[in-house]
Amino acid sequence: MSDSERQAKDAASTGTGYRVLARKYRPKDFTDLMVGQEPMVRTLTNAFETGRIAQAYMLTGVRGVGKTTTARILARGLNYKTASIDRPTIDLREPGEHCQAIMEGRHVDVIEMDAASHTGIDDIREIIEQVRYRPVSARYKVYIIDEVHMLSTAAFNGLLKTLEEPPEHVKFIFATTEIRKVPITVLSRCQRFDLRRISASDLVGLFTTIAGKEGIEAEPEALAMIARAAEGSARDGLSLLDQAIAHGSGFVAAEAVRAMLGLADRARIVDLFGHIVKGDVSAALAEFNSQYEAGANPVVVLTDLADFTHLVTRLKYVPDAADDPSLSEVERTKAMEFAQGVAVTALSRIWQMLLKGIAETENASRTAGAAEMVLIRLAHAAHLPAPEDAARRLAEFSEGNGGSRPSPSAPMGNGGGGAISYQGNAMARAVETPAPRPAPSAPVAMLRAVPNTQPDSQPVGRIEQRPAEAPKPLVPVNSMADIAELASQKRDPKLKALVRTFVRPVKLEPGRLDVSLTPGAPGTLLNELAVKLKEWTGIHWIVSLSREEGQPTLVEAEANAQKQRVADARQDPDVAAILAQFPGAKIIDVRVRAPETDDEEEAAAPPAAAESVDGDILPGDDIEF
Repeated sequence: MSDSERQAKDAASTGTGYRVLARKYRPKDFTDLMVGQEPMVRTLTNAFETGRIAQAYMLTGVRGVGKTTTARILARGLNYKTASIDRPTIDLREPGEHCQAIMEGRHVDVIEMDAASHTGIDDIREIIEQVRYRPVSARYKVYIIDEVHMLSTAAFNGLLKTLEEPPEHVKFIFATTEIRKVPITVLSRCQRFDLRRISASDLVGLFTTIAGKEGIEAEPEALAMIARAAEGSARDGLSLLDQAIAHGSGFVAAEAVRAMLGLADRARIVDLFGHIVKGDVSAALAEFNSQYEAGANPVVVLTDLADFTHLVTRLKYVPDAADDPSLSEVERTKAMEFAQGVAVTALSRIWQMLLKGIAETENASRTAGAAEMVLIRLAHAAHLPAPEDAARRLAEFSEGNGGSRPSPSAPMGNGGGGAISYQGNAMARAVETPAPRPAPSAPVAMLRAVPNTQPDSQPVGRIEQRPAEAPKPLVPVNSMADIAELASQKRDPKLKALVRTFVRPVKLEPGRLDVSLTPGAPGTLLNELAVKLKEWTGIHWIVSLSREEGQPTLVEAEANAQKQRVADARQDPDVAAILAQFPGAKIIDVRVRAPETDDEEEAAAPPAAAESVDGDILPGDDIEF
């Protein structure tokens, strides 16, 4: 007969009540407290050994981590006395004279008070009146005040003086879950210990030990579910374990625990996550409906999905987190695969949408429908590019169309006819014919080339106000010469001169310009250039300073080109003969002139087009000596 069966039989025969696991296996000494609370135990051990015992202690932490139990163990250590030991100690392996009564909360010199039901100044006055009397049998009179943050302001103020200078035979131990509600004047008079949440792995070990002592068979996956549901609280976990034992008639199975807690199968949560990142809406909804029909709570499904998203994101930076014993093998392997294949931006977007969706589902009258809508949004978002990808691909599209204006069909605003979709980790881009857009209320400034009607002049660019329903393509900005020309057309000679003199291009693409600057450049040049480019081109520009040297400035490039032309001129046989015929003559300038042609279209082209012959001297070039 197992211990649990024997205990149940004895309880039934004697009429005594059953002791729940949370009370039966409550820690009795500091050795038991080592589960998750090692820093506090180490501090108290050193303090007791050196005799540096404080007058008041403040224990804080979430529910069920052992604040009241720790207070009782501390009171037991303060009043420890045996035939061989009569001093405060943390070595409590052998029961002392007062240990049993203190742990059961019935010792006359260890007074426990619940501040939630004794909040007023009158209760504190009673304590103040009693502290003057020495303990009846113990070494110290210990006051344990639980949920101390519930005391009123007057009660706290009345306690301050006694707390600062208590009699030598009095010790105070406070416990609270809301440390921020305790006045700083009280905290400054106490030694504070923050009891940590117990990790899931420690809870699994604790539950395994207790199940073995109780003679209960428990599946490791079931204990891991209970540990996760406990959220760091040993008392909550033991209460759930008690419930699981009763639910399974002495056998703790994973399926039974899942049904009891309304949880979804962790493996199926992984499958649901896979459907979402692939953007498969129908498969995601089918998987959710299957889990819902099996008894899973929609809010719990979304919460588990958020937990798995957090796990995948964490594994991208902390691969050792996969060694957590509370994780199933499916979670461990699949999470590592997703961590290697899903971008952080996508995981962050899923996480943010789930946080909002969980709150919406909790407040919805139809939780299943609300959860389905959240899953639809998540799967649909998998088709959308990250903002940085969208900007980059928009720039690529613009370059691919010769610098013309990109189609408004790209799905980066509030609508459009185009689509950019993800298939797994690959992206397929399809651009459809854009639907006509409504004309804005204000005219749009468009830049286009307009021939000048004046004779013997070159075409110039000017800004015209065009109606929005007939947009013209923007003039591409593909080089620093284009920027300088744009400044000239905008009648900004100062910026043109600065660009030509100081700016060395490193990288130029639509919306982005990386440059280096020559010595003497104004500090505000890059900001001014970014503002002007946005104003002139109608798109946002990022102008950044690069550590690379970059290409020569326009002035340097023109000077180098001129030197090359002069060098080429010296190599020309006719020029060399002239220089030989006239001693002392030198070449001071070489001007390139376009060849004459009868084609009117070619005649309208700028003379600079003739420079495409790698600097060679062309027929008709002007050379000044």
